Amino acid sequence: MAAVRNGIVRVARAWRALAPEQRLAAFAAIVLLFTMFLPWYEKNVVVGRELKSDSISAFGVLSFIEAAIFLVTCGVILLLFFRAERRAFHLPGGDGTIVFAAGVWTVFLLFVRVFSRPDVQGNGSTIGIQWGFFIAFVAAGGLTYAGWRIRAADRAEPTAAQDPTTRVEPAPPTAATVAVRAPGRPRPRRKPPASGPDAPTRFAGQLSFEESDDDAPPPPPEDREWRDDDLPERPLWDDPPRRPRR
Repeated sequence: MAAVRNGIVRVARAWRALAPEQRLAAFAAIVLLFTMFLPWYEKNVVVGRELKSDSISAFGVLSFIEAAIFLVTCGVILLLFFRAERRAFHLPGGDGTIVFAAGVWTVFLLFVRVFSRPDVQGNGSTIGIQWGFFIAFVAAGGLTYAGWRIRAADRAEPTAAQDPTTRVEPAPPTAATVAVRAPGRPRPRRKPPASGPDAPTRFAGQLSFEESDDDAPPPPPEDREWRDDDLPERPLWDDPPRRPRR
């Protein structure tokens, strides 16, 4: 059920994404495909003294013409559907040329079928053309006109960057993203924690070659705040001489 719902959503989204001339081509192709289920031919057979008639659709006659029309129509529908989903591919001559050629080819096949009817079996049997065949002929003409309009519009084809199915490979690392250590420069050593479970065990009297905060030199005078206790005592000989009493 979810797959059917997703398919309907994709079709509706693709229809909205099509241009007006592309919608006309898609509508003509869908109508042409639908007419193949309608009565195309009428078969008349003499049974005894009676004439019996039967309607035959395009799928009731297995021949090259009906198969070619079916494949061409499905190809146009798939082409427009993939274009609506921004698929990146190129066809010789462009989409308009392909749709126009498909319409002309379909009109030619239907025109040939008017003079070359399919074979039927039976005594005194004849075959005629039904109303569904004429609707198919009109739809093929509409497909040809839509292909001409698509070719005249000359819309740009989707690029590979616009194709949602294009796989984007990760960019290789560059000099800006990779830290390069200068040759001959020692690698900085991580300072061990002073406390905690990962702190190294130290024994009394053990010498340590690692710098700690206690061994760090005092800050320079300009960065240090002086207090009265830090001032040295002035020596006695710096006092001014006193005048003798008379």
